[in-house]
Amino acid sequence: MTTLSSRPLRFVFLTQYFSPEIGAAPVRLTAIARELIDLGHEVEVVTALPNYPSGKIFPKYRHRLAMQETMDGIHIHRVWLYAANGAGLKRLLNYMSFTIASFWGLLRNRRPDYLFVESPPLFLAIPGIMVARLWQVPMILNVADLWPDALSQIGILEDGLKLRLLEKLGGWAYCKCHLINTATEGIRQSLEKEKNVPSGKICLLPNGADTTLFKPMPYNTLLAQELGINEKKVILYAGTHSLVSGMSIILKTALLLQERSDIVFVLIGDGPIKAALKAEAAKLGLQNVLFLEASPPDYIAKLYSITTVALSTLIDSIVLEGTRPAKIFPAMASGVPTLYSGYGEGARLLEAAEGGIVIPPQDATALAQALVQLVDNPEICRQLGINARRYIEAHLSWKVIVEHWLEYLLNHDTIH
Repeated sequence: MTTLSSRPLRFVFLTQYFSPEIGAAPVRLTAIARELIDLGHEVEVVTALPNYPSGKIFPKYRHRLAMQETMDGIHIHRVWLYAANGAGLKRLLNYMSFTIASFWGLLRNRRPDYLFVESPPLFLAIPGIMVARLWQVPMILNVADLWPDALSQIGILEDGLKLRLLEKLGGWAYCKCHLINTATEGIRQSLEKEKNVPSGKICLLPNGADTTLFKPMPYNTLLAQELGINEKKVILYAGTHSLVSGMSIILKTALLLQERSDIVFVLIGDGPIKAALKAEAAKLGLQNVLFLEASPPDYIAKLYSITTVALSTLIDSIVLEGTRPAKIFPAMASGVPTLYSGYGEGARLLEAAEGGIVIPPQDATALAQALVQLVDNPEICRQLGINARRYIEAHLSWKVIVEHWLEYLLNHDTIH
């Protein structure tokens, strides 16, 4: 009898977010799928028509109920959803419409060896578990953010019936799935200690970096000139402008450093608070802040070539203790030091790598002082960047991560 380890495996991924969308989930899942294909396995994806983070269907995909396409050897089934961003009823309709439509997308696939379901949203566990039973295959739940705990603790979801229903859904999903991946050790510990999930059912599948795309590169003079920031010390925030990002501290820091004509803050990405940030920057009259539209990873890689310091900021919340912001990994792989404004697992990882400086969250004065220290000491920046790249290559390249995960998966199934 052929064993799973001696033949190519077939995976079906179910996720609301996927490339060409920009964000942690699309980048993570695209990278995992590519690595699996490089290892000789097959991956199909069921996902939504691209709309994140703008909340509007991308032009190329409008006026469709469903479609199929192939990207980098990944066959993708896309289905309609109610496109929206922000919170409240519209967001709920956004989640539920894709949850329902995903049944149709899943059933257009051939039976896989594994069904890989991305959460959040946790609602996708419903079609995932039901279709996995129909196919009689194991379902892997990939938990990138712990629902409903995160929603409750940052104030998006208040205590009540909705919270209790989500808690019930989470308990059911954790019980019925075959294996749970967690993006951080913090999520793993919460599942074990607070949700009573057996440790043998949990595997760490962290965020990582594409070390081929993101790498130390020569200064891109043409790009700097196009942006009007040639010879400036670029402080880059590259990522979603979200409610938990604590990005207001960047504007406060820019105000404190507005006399430093050699420093410019570049904020690239999209998200629910971007409009408010731009309005606040205009109100403060900040001339040292440049907002750029969300762009593909290859453009971000070029931006890192002209970056002196990368920023990662978070609000001050205990729920973020177990967070590893995905934005820090491309910066580290690019050999750029990261200034991390926050607590928790991401901060500890950066300190272990000796790849940047960590300061308390939401402290503009401390952020300004740390930035000046780095900008005015290029040798410190250079060494931190070298350390960061070395750490990523050894521990957090996607190749290393996926190979270790696949080995764990096959060993787990052999034992069980």
